[in-house]
Amino acid sequence: MLRAALLAAAFLVALPATAQVRIKDIADVEGVRDNQLVGYGLVVGLNGTGDKLDSAVFTRQSLIGMLERLGVNTRDQEAKLQTKNVAAVMVTANLPPFARSGSRIDLAVSALGDAKDLTGGTLLVTPLLAADGEVYAVGQGAIATGAITAKGAGASVTRGVPTAGRIANGATVEREIGYQLANKGAIRLGLRNPDLTTARRIAAAVNQALGGGAKATDPRTVAIDLAGRDVIEALARIEGLTVNPDNAAVVVIDEASGTIVMGANVRVSTVAIAQGNLTIRVTETPEVSQPGALSGGTTTTVNRTNVQVDDGSDKKLGILSANVTLRDLVASLNALGVGPRDMISILQAIKSAGALQAELQVR
Repeated sequence: MLRAALLAAAFLVALPATAQVRIKDIADVEGVRDNQLVGYGLVVGLNGTGDKLDSAVFTRQSLIGMLERLGVNTRDQEAKLQTKNVAAVMVTANLPPFARSGSRIDLAVSALGDAKDLTGGTLLVTPLLAADGEVYAVGQGAIATGAITAKGAGASVTRGVPTAGRIANGATVEREIGYQLANKGAIRLGLRNPDLTTARRIAAAVNQALGGGAKATDPRTVAIDLAGRDVIEALARIEGLTVNPDNAAVVVIDEASGTIVMGANVRVSTVAIAQGNLTIRVTETPEVSQPGALSGGTTTTVNRTNVQVDDGSDKKLGILSANVTLRDLVASLNALGVGPRDMISILQAIKSAGALQAELQVR
């Protein structure tokens, strides 16, 4: 067992302090990006869970217009349209770079009116437009929500969101976005997390692989002069290079969910922390008082109240030494028995005291 422990310790010491990551995982080629598409359509085939046509006016008008285009005149009988199997939806999609005419993309479908469930519905032909108002894809297909709804006479249970779903490969690309990557004499890499140190390391790695031509112009951008090299071949070599990304010290707090995320570079100066809460718990235990036989008394309920006070006296004062790491900080707070909610308040107090050497982002 001692030998195994020594081997494990030696292995941990041999691990690098930071992980090497590929450039393709932390940077993108500028100009190569997705484009958002949006459309308005109708979903049919719902099992009585669609829009109420009396309140969803846009659904009624869309249904009438669609039937007219198919040669069915219903305007004279508009008041009799009471179907509950139709729902108006918004359809969104991402048009990936270099998508060619005829390729397929996924769709996201969301109810627009008062529909209760889109499960089992079918989206009718829906044009998808980009920001320039042009149609770039057309979508249609069966919707999969992944939600489950069970309803009884007195209660109902819903898992997931039945008013939103997806259609895998539900749209066909009709128009291509022209972008000629192969004709570029120079390219620029955009870091997903801007950092000047990481940008310089990327430029150094590219210069070593290509023999020069790369320069970090700002914390987000690395400009690369290809000097007549083939663009595709150069990018294939660049995206496989590995670097050690560097990040600023940041602590992110989500008060709504009680989530705390701290980066590895977070440091804390010397500070003392004491945490304790005053908790008062009142428990009511009604008891039945039964009179004796032939006593002439009545049965009554007597309240029994139990009051417990927890002043947090078991909490201790903890001292964090100067320049402690993330591991030390978490271990010290856990030793104090601090939960996520209390830890949020403690981190904010440490920041106010000037001892937290990191950016604190509260969401």
